[in-house]
Amino acid sequence: MQYRTLGRTGIQVTPYALGAMMLGSLGNPDRAEGVRIIRRALDAGINFVDTADRYGDSEEVVGEALKGRRDDVVLATKFWGPVDDDPTHRGASRRWIMQAVERSLRRLQTDHIDLYQLHRPDPDTDIDETLSALTDLIRQGKVRAIGSSSMRGSEIVEAQWMSERRGFERYRTEQPNYSLLDREIEREILPVAQRYGMGTLVYSPLAGGMLTGRYRAGAENDVFRSTRTGMRHFRDERRLAVVEELIALADEVGVPLTHLAMAFVIAHPGVTSAIAGPRTMEQLEDTLAGVDVSLSDDVLDRIDAIVPPGESIGAMDMVYRGPEVATPALRRRPVAERSAG
Repeated sequence: MQYRTLGRTGIQVTPYALGAMMLGSLGNPDRAEGVRIIRRALDAGINFVDTADRYGDSEEVVGEALKGRRDDVVLATKFWGPVDDDPTHRGASRRWIMQAVERSLRRLQTDHIDLYQLHRPDPDTDIDETLSALTDLIRQGKVRAIGSSSMRGSEIVEAQWMSERRGFERYRTEQPNYSLLDREIEREILPVAQRYGMGTLVYSPLAGGMLTGRYRAGAENDVFRSTRTGMRHFRDERRLAVVEELIALADEVGVPLTHLAMAFVIAHPGVTSAIAGPRTMEQLEDTLAGVDVSLSDDVLDRIDAIVPPGESIGAMDMVYRGPEVATPALRRRPVAERSAG
C-alpha cells in the first residue's frame, strides 16, 4: 500500500485504517478470530489500527493481536464515553484522562499510544483542561500525538487557538463520519482541518453498512428486522433510493459498491485514511480486494450528480449532534418568555 502523512506529524499511515470496534463483544465475540482479522490486515499492508476504550473488549483483542508487531503499527484509541456504570469513568477531565490512558495502555499491552483521541466534545469540561492533560501525556511519553473526533468547525478552531495561546500540544487529527451518503464535512470540517494541517481519519465510509449492497429499497427481510441494524436510517427511503442509484453506477463502472464507497472517501485531498471496520474475515477480504481501486474524474462527477458535494441524504442515527440539538430544553425559551406572536 501507499502511505500518507498523518497531518503534519510526520507519521506515515496507509489510506485504509482498520477499525476494531466490531472485533470483540460489540460485534464478533470470537476473540481468536478478531486477532486473526487484525493480523491479516497487517499482513496485507495496513499499518493503522483504530479502537476506543468504550468498544467493549476491543482494546484487549487489539493488544493480543499486536504482540511482536507493535512497532510496525500506528495505534490509535479514544477516550470520553462511559466504560462502566461509574459516572466518574467518562468525559474529558484531567482526572478521568489520567485514569483512562492507564487503562488503555494496560489493555493494549503497550507503553505508548501513537494517537490518543477525544471521542466526542465534552461540554462539561473546559477545553484547556483537556488539552493540558493531553499535553502532559505527550511529555510523559505515553502518547505520541493527540486528536479529536466529531467536532464542529468552530470547536476545531477554538481548540487550535487554545493550544497556541497556552502553549499546549494541539490536536493533530480529526475523526468525522464521511461517506457517499454523508458529505456535509466537505463544507467546513475538511477545509478547516486542512487549514490547520490536521490529518483526517474518517469513520463509517460504508454509511454504517448501507453501502454494502445488502440494504435495498423495497426490501423487507431479516437484515432490517435484526436488533443490530434496527436503526431508523436503514428505513430512510431517501437514503435507500440513492443507494439504488449508486449500485447502478457501481455496476456500470464494474466495481462492487463497497469498493466504490471506499475509493470515493480517500479521493478527497483532505482525507488521510478511511476506517474499515470489518466484523468477519470475509468482510475484511472484501475491503482488501478494493485497495487499488481509484475513481476517474468522470465517475466522481457522476457521484456529485447523485449526492451533491457538501450535502447528505438523511443521516446516520449514531452521528453525534451535540447537546444543543439533542436536548430540547437548550433550544427552547421558557414558556413564560415565549411570544404569542
